[in-house]
Amino acid sequence: MHTIANSKEEILNSSRRLIQEQGWSSISIRSVAAHCGVSVGSIYNHFSSKSELVCATVESIWRDIFHYPGSAMPFDDTLACVRWLYRRMAYGDKQYPDFFTLHSLSFLDVEKEDGRHLMKKTWRHILDGLCLVLEHDPKIRTDAFDERFTAEKFAGILFSLMLSALLQKNYDPSTAMELVRRTLY
Repeated sequence: MHTIANSKEEILNSSRRLIQEQGWSSISIRSVAAHCGVSVGSIYNHFSSKSELVCATVESIWRDIFHYPGSAMPFDDTLACVRWLYRRMAYGDKQYPDFFTLHSLSFLDVEKEDGRHLMKKTWRHILDGLCLVLEHDPKIRTDAFDERFTAEKFAGILFSLMLSALLQKNYDPSTAMELVRRTLY
């Protein structure tokens, strides 16, 4: 028996569990309401449509996978960050099977503008985090970056490797870590 979910966050938690238990196709206002133990109207009090519910659920999954608790700089160096990101990718794939692939493909349609915006926002957040780590990594050579090869460009390369790893379901960070070692240290 599921507990009754009354808050937006409880509904999103229940939506994530429903996806874990039954997959993406199980998400609807009615199924989430039943899973939460509330009326359909209760879901509509927090989400105006299925699309809004799905977008909020996707955002909460990204947050579950990649949000690092706390506000201080969580990594001593770029290698620690890369290791953590790849571990989180493996966690995300285990907790939400095929999330990365289905999420990317489901938001390619032109009518899914909100979903694409959300995905870009999440990716931007990850890229900004990588840049922050690169800017504060004391192990990086002083001549590693210049006006043509910036921390932002290198973060983009690391991010591209991550996206490739997601599609291949290869969560071994060794290639990305070797790139960091050879290029920056």
